[in-house]
Amino acid sequence: MLNLKMISSVQSTFFLLVLSYCVLLSLIDGYSLKKCTVKGSLNSTTMKVLCYKRQLRAVPESVPSRARVLDISYNKISVIKKNDLGDLTNLHNLNLSNNMIEELEDGAFRGLAALQELNLAHNRLITISGGFFQNLFNLTLLRLNENHISNISSSAFLPLISLVMLNLSGNHLQYIHKAQPVFQMPRIQELHIGKNGFSSFETCQVSNTSLQLQVLDLSHNPVQLFKITADIFPHLETLDLAFINVGVKWDVQDKNYFRNVDRLNLSGIEMAPEKMKIMLQTFNSTLSNLRLYYLGEQKAKSLAKEACLINSLTTLRLQSNNINSISENELKNCSNLKVLDLAENDLTKITVLAFKSMSKLNTLSLSHNKLSNVPTAIRNLSTLEVLDLSYNSITTLTCSDFTNLTQLLMVHIYRNPLSSVEHCAFQDLHNLKTLIIDSTALYTLKGYFMSGLQNVTYLSSSRNKLSMINRDDFKCLQSLTHLHLPDNQIKSIDAGAFQGLQKLDLLNLQSNKITQTSISASVFSGLPNLKQLMLNNNCISYSSQDSLSEPPFKHLKSLYIIAIYSQGNNGMKNILSNFLEGLTSLKIFWAGNLNLNSLHPDTFTYTPELSILDLSKNYLTTISSDIFMPLKKLSSLTMIQSGIQSLDFLIEANLKEIQLLSIRKNSIAVINETLIDTVSKLSLLDIQGNEFSCDCDNAWFIDWAVNNNNTQVLKVDEFKCNYPPYFRGNRLLDLDKDSCVVDVGLLCFVCTTSFVLLTLLSSFLYHFLKWQVVYTYYLFLAFLYDKKQQKKQTLQSFQYDAFISYNTHDELWVMKKLLPKLEGEQGWRLCLHHRDFQPGKPIMDNIVDGIYSSRKTICVISHHYLESEWCSREIQVASFRLFDEKKDVLILVFLEEIPPHQLSPYYRMRSIIKKRTYLTWPKPEEDTDVFWQNLEVALEAKDTSYEERPILSQLGRI
Repeated sequence: MLNLKMISSVQSTFFLLVLSYCVLLSLIDGYSLKKCTVKGSLNSTTMKVLCYKRQLRAVPESVPSRARVLDISYNKISVIKKNDLGDLTNLHNLNLSNNMIEELEDGAFRGLAALQELNLAHNRLITISGGFFQNLFNLTLLRLNENHISNISSSAFLPLISLVMLNLSGNHLQYIHKAQPVFQMPRIQELHIGKNGFSSFETCQVSNTSLQLQVLDLSHNPVQLFKITADIFPHLETLDLAFINVGVKWDVQDKNYFRNVDRLNLSGIEMAPEKMKIMLQTFNSTLSNLRLYYLGEQKAKSLAKEACLINSLTTLRLQSNNINSISENELKNCSNLKVLDLAENDLTKITVLAFKSMSKLNTLSLSHNKLSNVPTAIRNLSTLEVLDLSYNSITTLTCSDFTNLTQLLMVHIYRNPLSSVEHCAFQDLHNLKTLIIDSTALYTLKGYFMSGLQNVTYLSSSRNKLSMINRDDFKCLQSLTHLHLPDNQIKSIDAGAFQGLQKLDLLNLQSNKITQTSISASVFSGLPNLKQLMLNNNCISYSSQDSLSEPPFKHLKSLYIIAIYSQGNNGMKNILSNFLEGLTSLKIFWAGNLNLNSLHPDTFTYTPELSILDLSKNYLTTISSDIFMPLKKLSSLTMIQSGIQSLDFLIEANLKEIQLLSIRKNSIAVINETLIDTVSKLSLLDIQGNEFSCDCDNAWFIDWAVNNNNTQVLKVDEFKCNYPPYFRGNRLLDLDKDSCVVDVGLLCFVCTTSFVLLTLLSSFLYHFLKWQVVYTYYLFLAFLYDKKQQKKQTLQSFQYDAFISYNTHDELWVMKKLLPKLEGEQGWRLCLHHRDFQPGKPIMDNIVDGIYSSRKTICVISHHYLESEWCSREIQVASFRLFDEKKDVLILVFLEEIPPHQLSPYYRMRSIIKKRTYLTWPKPEEDTDVFWQNLEVALEAKDTSYEERPILSQLGRI
């Protein structure tokens, strides 16, 4: 079939996105399998196990016995052992291609009685022994191409009684008699034995009985003798003899031997034209499809003229022959042709009457040539339905270019330097359904589609230079269902630009320069049946957080899919509260990479049918469960690389229908067991690339991920530990779960025993050593009193002036601002955890030592600080010291404005701030000198009592 490239790359991208979601949603009811992905449930009759590109060196263990498809391609497996696949009795399809397999043990497939397709292509097999294919009675398709096979046992294929297709191309058989076992299979219909080094092909070396073969591929063999002396191919329909590079002697004693061949490939044959004409005469009764590639201009034209004398010929392909021109006489015999393919030549000239005799032609490809205008010759093709003029040098379309082509259904004219289209160019194309006019130099579409295109359903004008869409550009295209305008320079769209497109289903405006002012509600009016809208990769942005006076999509009641991801350099910034108002039928929403740091709680109140949501590559570090409350039908949520630290927001979101949850490359440390209980229908969980905590908090999750049969956790065997530091980089699955299990019986025994022993010891001490214990108690009190007095009388010395408590997200401010000022200019000695903590020492001990060996503690407060576990512990220790020593040792520095209600979850912080003064980092337009002066005063202040602390000027209070 002629490759007309019916789908542009933009449309292909869109369908791939949809397909990727469908694939992910289809991976349901799986379970964890090391190095593999399971598609389908354990009880499914269509279960697939996908292990391709996993660096495997052996067949994975524990593949479910009910698996129907097993794909282990693109790995490093060198041997298939006898017991590797023994339990897979339900397997129908096995793909072992693109490995390093050198050895197959006899009987390796003996347990695969149900196997129907086996792919061993692109390996290193040398010999096919008699025991390879034991018990494969149901195998119908076998690929052994691109190996190093030089020998085939005479009994190798005997078990393959159902085999229909065999590919042995790209091996080293060299002599056709070595392939004789192949021709002995009773049901073989399609055989590929090209590129094997055969120097001859004779029926006496192949078989002496009639075969069922329908397709025979002998291409890329240096055949010198092709001799048919018996009627062994009565059913042959397709014969491929392409690229037989040595002059072949053609000896077919009876033309009737190829009486059913209707498809013939003679591309690249090194053979004299006279002999090729004799060869063609062998097929002059049934041949309908002839391919003549890579022959050169003169030979191709000569053979084409001869081939067209075959009355049955309807398809002629002459690609890549360096043809420069077509004259009137060269194709005059081709009166029965329906398909003519002249693509990828050097055509610059086609005479007016070149196609005059082709009264039946319906498909013509002239793509990838050097035509400077639409050939006048096509005006004689009144039956033409498909015309491909892509990849030429056409600059103008005139009113006469498509004259008389009233039956034309499809025109491809993309990849031409087209800059001008006369308004009447398409006036005769009343039946045209598809027009692709991509990658040209068009600056406008105004007036081009005013006549003749009333039945067009698919219009693509992508990768042009359009800067605006005018109101009347498409008003006559009332049958249009798909409109593609991506990769232009569109900045403005007139109100009502799409008015009248009642049947439009898909509108693609991605990768333009459209702003928020160009997507008003009036722009999308008149599109009652629009289902898919692509607005991604534009310049839509909202700086404020106010609602819109007129939501842009309020008229699109039928919209099913909308994509707005990746808006300009700065992103969309905000999705306003009523941005999606009117989209009551919306099911798929792509909103990734928009530079969002929050979502309004009302964002999805207008989209109750939403089932697939993608918010990836934003900055949603804190997100409320209220946002997801309206989405009762949400089945897929994707938030890849969004800075998420916890999934607890989903617990109260009540997402009972969620099946797919993809939260890759975030900062999640612990999976809450309550969350998994909440999302009861979860089928696939993808949390790869997170910062897992390898402690007992995740022990339950490891056990659940490996053993549950309802939810598949993708690549759980590759999860890495991030905390504690000494375990960083290890696998999460290597955590010793047994150490986290509490033995209740042993605990009760220890507690009871300890209580009994303590009671006995207390009784003993009271009875025998009562006064000695009392004396020791008072002696200890005296010791404490003496130490306290000594402490008051001596001046305390400190190792540091201040301990700096901060979150790693604020490290840049500490390193670039605080450290140079305090240590560099003011000369203070600071304690920083990454620099001054003692390696190998427990983190908590380092924190306590750092705080108590410093005169002051400076807490750098931000949203990240409040959410950090270690920062919480640091301020806890500092507050203990504050209340214990009753000294002014704590300095609070706020980097951000934090409303009081946001401090309410952090009780200790709020209680300290209510009683303490604090410093606030100035806004960008304010002077910082006062801040640094106040901080220096706070550090210089003596350790006065907590009750008598000074109040610094210009400090904030809560």
